[in-house]
Amino acid sequence: MAYFTNKIIWITGASSGIGEALAYELAQQQATLILSSRTESSLQKVQQKCLEWTKNAHIQTLDLEQYHDLSIVVDKVIQQFGKIDVLVNNGGISQRSFALDTLIAVDERLMKINYLGTVALTKAVLPNMLARGGGQIVSVTSLTGVFGTPYRSSYAASKHALHGFFDSLRAELSDQGITVTLIAPGFVKTNISYNALVGDGSPQNNMDSRQAAGMSSEVFAKKMATAIQKKKKVAYIGKKEVIMVYIKRFMPWLYYRMIAKVNVK
Repeated sequence: MAYFTNKIIWITGASSGIGEALAYELAQQQATLILSSRTESSLQKVQQKCLEWTKNAHIQTLDLEQYHDLSIVVDKVIQQFGKIDVLVNNGGISQRSFALDTLIAVDERLMKINYLGTVALTKAVLPNMLARGGGQIVSVTSLTGVFGTPYRSSYAASKHALHGFFDSLRAELSDQGITVTLIAPGFVKTNISYNALVGDGSPQNNMDSRQAAGMSSEVFAKKMATAIQKKKKVAYIGKKEVIMVYIKRFMPWLYYRMIAKVNVK
């Protein structure tokens, strides 16, 4: 029996990109899936494909930006399924603009969706996991949650916040049967740059060259599933860009020189 077989796995941001690819990967491993995003029509397309492999793929719409309402959604899901074995916090939005050109409303929106929404959902799910004595919280952050780059100030801030929160949460739950896994992607070929917000809050509506040359979402999903199964604390998944994590750690002087010149568009 595969690790994910019959596990109840809740994936946010499941209507496209990494979340969609992970849903297909876990459906093939016979997981019971709860698929969430804001758009039900997009989720229905993912659900139909998942049902080619698994008998159990369900839809639960939610909006991470409306984070004060997420406990109501969680109560509904727990009532229906009884438990959540793995929560995959994948929903989020990116940003493409210089810091001084970015309205503070954009910073606020990214923090609401990427950070506060993720934290609120996690806090609402945790009591059920603790009552059962086990579970896994997985959060998709970014390599920019480890090191900041130009043109991503608001995005990097929201992802750094996730690393801080979940590192603290992992320590608090270390003896209570809850695993906390952070997945930090590099460049993955998805529509994230199309939907990324520019300085005035409108979508960028084009693909970054580095994003276009990134790892396929299918390959990424397999690597992510392996990291979840191995219950890794942190997994850096990407191509050559992953080396920047180690350059910053061991040669910070070189990192600061390189990052000021890097082309991330």
